[in-house]
Amino acid sequence: MTRQRRTILQIVETAKTHLDASQLLRKARKLDPGIDRVTVYRTLGLLKRHGLVDELDLMHLQGEKHYYERRPDRDHLHMACLRCGKIQEFESNLFERLKGQIQRECQFHIVVTRFEIGGYCNSCRTLSAQ
Repeated sequence: MTRQRRTILQIVETAKTHLDASQLLRKARKLDPGIDRVTVYRTLGLLKRHGLVDELDLMHLQGEKHYYERRPDRDHLHMACLRCGKIQEFESNLFERLKGQIQRECQFHIVVTRFEIGGYCNSCRTLSAQ
């Protein structure tokens, strides 16, 4: 793992929000001006292959952009507000039980799950009711 790759991984691991490649590049260049776009994309590919990072499309709210997050210890859902674009994460034992049921009933070994829900956050729902 090169210094530049470690820098990119550190940014993804400590990010408070989901970052796209351009945001990741801007943050990385603040720490190491020598990091270029190719390095970011190659590193993201490597981190995805090694299971350290997940790539998300988040309901394609921003067109075809992809976002990246550190692979969590526990799977979670992403809820995207279709009006303001806010992304919320949600964890549930019910989701874990559903995955177990799928594995048993379908005899399918789950390696990766991605679950996105589109709707309206509480703020946008309240605004539309007024």
